[in-house]
Amino acid sequence: MQANEFYMTHCHPKYLHIFISLALLFICLQTVSGKDFTLVIDAGHGGNDPGAIGTYSKEKNINLNVALKVGELVRKNCQGVKVVFTRQTDVFVPLDDRADIANKAKADLFISIHTNALPSGKEAVGSETYSLGMARAKENLDVAKRENSVILYENNYQERYAGFNPNSSESYIIFDYMQDQHMKQSAELAKAIQNQYQNSGRPDKGVHQAGFLVLRKTSMPSVLTELGFITTPQEEQYLNSAKGVDELARNIYLGFVDYRNMQERHKSVILAIADEKKDEQTSNNETDNVKEQNKPAREENKQETSTKKEEQAPTKEQTSQNTDSKQDTTPPVKESTDNNLTPIFKIQIYTSSRSLREGSAQFKGLTQVDYYLDKNIYKYTYGSTSSYSEIVAL
Repeated sequence: MQANEFYMTHCHPKYLHIFISLALLFICLQTVSGKDFTLVIDAGHGGNDPGAIGTYSKEKNINLNVALKVGELVRKNCQGVKVVFTRQTDVFVPLDDRADIANKAKADLFISIHTNALPSGKEAVGSETYSLGMARAKENLDVAKRENSVILYENNYQERYAGFNPNSSESYIIFDYMQDQHMKQSAELAKAIQNQYQNSGRPDKGVHQAGFLVLRKTSMPSVLTELGFITTPQEEQYLNSAKGVDELARNIYLGFVDYRNMQERHKSVILAIADEKKDEQTSNNETDNVKEQNKPAREENKQETSTKKEEQAPTKEQTSQNTDSKQDTTPPVKESTDNNLTPIFKIQIYTSSRSLREGSAQFKGLTQVDYYLDKNIYKYTYGSTSSYSEIVAL
């Protein structure tokens, strides 16, 4: 939970344009710098962790086959994209280490590839993709529990994951509070991948949210995709076939390409706005220069006008007569005193793609919860004070 993240929610309008200009300039500099786009591909499970087990195959091998194929497609067809794998062989990599690999690589995207399973006697077909969040449906929670049970292979998992129990529903409450700053991008990537599954004829199991530990610590848009159900006989055959590996890898690859193109189009719009702001600023500067050059002339005209007014000023007797005949009821002009630049600190406790009612169970009994809308995401806050020490204590 990133409850110690503070937001300065009130900014004086005088300085707002400065903040916007600096932000746009930063985006421009990032684009000009030509930084490679880094994609991290994570093949779930591995080594002594087989993952889900089918009639004759293991999840860890299916995941690796598809992951390597996705990486091959990206390297061959996407210039300027660096591919990083969390594993390229049959080795065990702890969940935290997978996120660390992505963070150290300063990755732009993280895609974790897995294979689904169901209890004995149940069958299903199709692919689905998840982003980080609270599982609202039991089926999503079951998937998260199964994938998170990987930590049981780690000797120090209770210490490493702060007592998290992958089989306890109560442990997943933390994901109800977790704030994913990349929520929107992660959902867009998940949707792009699902669209490709659907286009290829795969049964569409949809886009969902759930509490996956492997996504928890990544500092970039991240998704986990479930290729299919290894416990369904016809699905197991497909997942292990050359055709199945090629098609699934191509779907993920095309979903990545669609997402990246969408982000580039969005970036182009931002850069266009930045150019407009730059032109506007240049125009304003030119106007200010003209005003500065004309200042002496204005001062001279002002003095001449003042002299004329003195010459035309009414006598004391005339003023007295005017006052007697008509009472002046014009109120005095009140000088603006809006110079309060004090920041207001609040604690962000929850984000949601939809508006929540007052007293919602998501607030866990907290009252006087406020919110603001940021790019179609509702961000809920608690507390409000200009004192940094007070907000830290709260």
